[in-house]
This record gives sequence, structure tokens and C-alpha cells, in this order.
Amino acid sequence: MNLDLTDEQEALRATLRELFEKEAPPHVVRAAEPLGFDAALWTKVAGLGLTTIAVPEARGGGGAGFVELALAAELLGRSLAPVPLVEAAVASALLASVPAPASLAPVVDAVVAGELLPTLALHAAGESARLVPAGAVADVVVVLRGDELVVVRQQEKPEPAVPNLGAVPIATVQVPADAPVLVAGPEAVAAHRRAVAQWRGLTAVALVGLGRRALEIGVAYVQEREAFGVLVGSFQSIQHELADDATALEGAGLLASKAAWAQDVDHPQAAELATMAFLFAAETAFRTASASLHFHGGYGYALEYDIQLYFRRAKAWALAAGDPRRACADLARDLFDQGTD
Repeated sequence: MNLDLTDEQEALRATLRELFEKEAPPHVVRAAEPLGFDAALWTKVAGLGLTTIAVPEARGGGGAGFVELALAAELLGRSLAPVPLVEAAVASALLASVPAPASLAPVVDAVVAGELLPTLALHAAGESARLVPAGAVADVVVVLRGDELVVVRQQEKPEPAVPNLGAVPIATVQVPADAPVLVAGPEAVAAHRRAVAQWRGLTAVALVGLGRRALEIGVAYVQEREAFGVLVGSFQSIQHELADDATALEGAGLLASKAAWAQDVDHPQAAELATMAFLFAAETAFRTASASLHFHGGYGYALEYDIQLYFRRAKAWALAAGDPRRACADLARDLFDQGTD
């Protein structure tokens, strides 16, 4: 495994960093609340083909992989760009990975062309899929119903399911009884499981990007704020916490990068690696954002300070998949119950 970036990947990262810094500064993030979606920014992101980087060229995509997609996800997390890049990329890859029936071919083509915004219901559903990430803004939702992957077209967007401090456009999506079937049987279940793992892996990368930027904000502030006549950054307790957070973020970044690599090479434990990366990144990002916010004192909770944007999303993004304790239990089962009755 070699996680060093190629010259092309370095150039892609530089381009994407410039894009998100220019198009998604904090005032754009604030303006997109409470829904958490900027339609103009989404048009630019989709127009650049970022959501279909990992779709094969033969299907109209970029022909790259999840390592390249992870570069975009990290920079999205760093800027908190209010667009569902991770959800759309995973759903696009899923739709392009299986032969679509003739009735769905135009929908898949429109998704790959960036004309429709897709997302994925992370949990199996019946008549409705609850708390779908990007469900409040998506045109197309891929849902696992029983052992069928069905495609739901949303002509009218549902209201966000619950108000949330993370400004996440989650929603409950109604699944019509006659929703067209993309694929059925074990292939459908396996495809959904793979897509959920990809969502976890890319969200892990985004959380690492979020955590790294939150750390930078905290470091900058403790070099300005004074207490007892000295900079608070001179206190060893603060220095140790920041050092611990920086070290943990490096580990989380390495694990998330490995999870992206595992998707590209079809590693037999790609799903488990993605879950591990997701859980570690979620814990690390929230701890880092929380520490940086507390180092701001009471100012950290004020809307005028950017750190509160990171603190709220560090908590909300991870919860989009449900209770992390459930993911831990699933991971333990996958790792230790294999081969048992």
C-alpha cells in the first residue's frame, strides 16, 4: 500500500483547495443555514464532475477512484461547503455500477451528467426511508427495500425531517410501492452495503478535513487570547491538548486514506476499514472541534466565531448514519463473527 499522492493527485488537490476556499468561505456556509445547501455552489461542483470522479469513463464519469474522491471530500470538510458531495458521489457510483433497466437508463444518465442530484438512504426502508442524508434536496434517492434497490424520483422536495444544529438537509423520503427496481436479490443487498461503506469512508475523510481546520482555528486563537497577562497558548495543558489532537488527526487521516485505497483495490476488508475510519474520525474531529471551541472561552459559542460552525457539524455529520454505538456493534460482528453459525 502506497498512500503517497501522484503529481496528478497533488494538482487535483491544489485545484480543489482553491475552489472551496474561493466558493465556500464561512459567510457562504452561514448563508446556507438552516437547510445546509447552496444551490449555486452545487451547480459549480456538479459542473466540474466532482460527483462522478469514481464513475468509469465508459459510463460518462471521470474514470478515477475513491482516493481522488477522498481529496475532494477532505477539502469539503475543511471548508464546510454546503453541498452533499459525499452522498451524491456514492449514489452516482452505485447507480453506475449495476446494469440499469431500460426504464431507469435516462435517470442514471442524467445523474452521471450532473443534471440530477442523487443520494443514498443509508438504512433499509419500507414505505418510507427515514433520516436520509441530503434527502431534503435530492432529486433521486436510492433505497434498499427488502432485497431490492429501488430508485425514487422526488419531483417535490420533502421538508427537512428535524431541525438540527448541524444544518444537515436530512429528510424522510416516501417510497412508492411502484418505485422502479434497479437491481434485486443478493446483488442488491451487497451493492447497498458497499455504498454505505463508501459513504462512511468518505465521511471519515471529510471529518478529518473538518478537524484539521478546527485545530488551525484553535491554534491561531490561543496565540492571540490572553489570561493572567500571558497568552493562553503558553499553558502546558492547552499545548498538550492541541498536540494530542494533532496526533490523533494524523492517525485518523491515515486510516481514512487507507479506507479509500481499499475501495479502489477491492480489499476484502474494505467495509470494515471504512467503518473503523468513520468511527475514529468522528470521535477525533468532535474532540478537536470541542477543545478549540473551549479554548475560545465564551466567545466560542457566539455565532460570530467560525469555530462554532465546525463544532456543530463535527457532531451532526457523524450522527447522519445513526447511533455510532450501533456502528461499533456492527464492526465487532463483522470482524469477529465471520465464519460462525
